[in-house]
Amino acid sequence: MFFKELINTADRFIRYARIDTQSDPASMDYPSTKKQLDLLKLLCDELKEAGIDVEMDSYGYVYALLPSNSEKKLPTICFCAHVDTAPDCSGTNVKPILHRNYAGQNLVLPDDLSIVISPEAYPALKNKFGENIITASGLTLLGADDKAGVTAIMEAAIYLKNHPEIKHGPIRILFTPDEEIGKGVANLNMNTLNADFGYTLDGGPLGDLEDETFSADAVNITIEGVSVHPGYAKGKMENAIKIASEIIAALPKDKLAPEVTEGRQGFVHPVKIEAELEKAKIYFIIRDFETAKLKEHEETLEQIVKQIMINYPASNYTFSVSEQYRNMKEVLINHPEVAHYAELAMIEAGITPNKGLIRGGTDGSKLSFMGLPCPNLFAGEHAIHSKKEWVSEQDMQKAAEVIIRICQLCERNA
Repeated sequence: MFFKELINTADRFIRYARIDTQSDPASMDYPSTKKQLDLLKLLCDELKEAGIDVEMDSYGYVYALLPSNSEKKLPTICFCAHVDTAPDCSGTNVKPILHRNYAGQNLVLPDDLSIVISPEAYPALKNKFGENIITASGLTLLGADDKAGVTAIMEAAIYLKNHPEIKHGPIRILFTPDEEIGKGVANLNMNTLNADFGYTLDGGPLGDLEDETFSADAVNITIEGVSVHPGYAKGKMENAIKIASEIIAALPKDKLAPEVTEGRQGFVHPVKIEAELEKAKIYFIIRDFETAKLKEHEETLEQIVKQIMINYPASNYTFSVSEQYRNMKEVLINHPEVAHYAELAMIEAGITPNKGLIRGGTDGSKLSFMGLPCPNLFAGEHAIHSKKEWVSEQDMQKAAEVIIRICQLCERNA
């Protein structure tokens, strides 16, 4: 390996993965859970111990700086990862397991023998012979999303600190809470960050480079029905539960749904319903790679609602739309050099870049529109948000190497 000191990556990742950092979408606090601060404080301590300037603000953001060691005037590069894990699957009492020198076998997780990670289900494992694979134990997610990215950034930062012969410009490190619930940069101080462009380390397989995300809106539909005693309800009651159910049932089944779309296809997706006889609320997420199509999807949804409501003349509804994030490509198209540096760095590291798009979003989506062009790089995450999540130690090491090479390339080509 080119960077021979990256030898304890698995130990670092496992240390982070054991810390419960699950975020909470129902919380009004920031961060949404105080336990995220346990890892954020640990990262601060480890960076300070390495001699790297670092601070954590009242919102839990960790900002660190590696000053330039080059005589050239160079842009400031930011590398960003989030510490929280998804609410979709338990993150409590994570017990990471290191499967050394993987030989192609099924990985049966000991705390639930029905949880099996196989090369047939996850073909990427077929390319991991001889590598060290880390999984959870079968009862929780692992947290590779995004503690793999956190690990890669920490490895790269400490390596650069210990190797001043590697010339680079100013490097900013940013660790955020609450990315999984869409609030990762809600309180970020861009003046404190003070960077010119950046990269999130929040991607999947080795070589992935993503400079395009969904554009995203949220739609909330509130139904006000008519409540009457059920014994005397004939011709009077308009049940909001049934109205909401009819709206859900009328959604397209052969298009505009996550379960039947892929690639660049968008969708209209109900994610939550709260319902009583008199009042019901349906929460939707709307996604498309073309921002203009969000309005089309929203109009399609509202037409469905209007058609249903014709049958309930005494009831009414409200239809509210809120912006969540926008396709980072709208910004990055004006800064092609940012993704190009990452491609070159991967090639120098012996990796074939796989440039693509994310059917989702990252902190980089919002950061790009906040003035920090910010594509997403691989961190080795697989089967995220599930008990079958896994990561390769060697992939995290390669992600750290790509970070270092990006810094070298920017300095060399200035």
